[in-house]
Amino acid sequence: MVLLENEVFLTQLTKIFQRARGGSSVVLTMKRYDGRTKPKPKEKKLPEPSEYMCLIRATCKKQKISTVVPPKDVNKFQQAYCSLLKGNLDGLKKLKKVKIKAKATQ
Repeated sequence: MVLLENEVFLTQLTKIFQRARGGSSVVLTMKRYDGRTKPKPKEKKLPEPSEYMCLIRATCKKQKISTVVPPKDVNKFQQAYCSLLKGNLDGLKKLKKVKIKAKATQ
């Protein structure tokens, strides 16, 4: 897993989407991140951080990238991230809705 800066992550994510157009899938995950890399011990209670960061990961085949977004940059990153997703999610297949026939009244 490669930890990248926010702007570099977005450019790499664009390249991953372009490579995935051939038929592979891209998996995106977001989660709350408190900055620790080791699990917290059971016996000692550590103070909760006042602000959490956001950890974003992207995986396509064997390539994995990630970034950590601090709370002050969330709005700027979210706008760039949303515009990137809107531009690259155009190849989705439309699902056909199955009509359920109403049962005949008895």
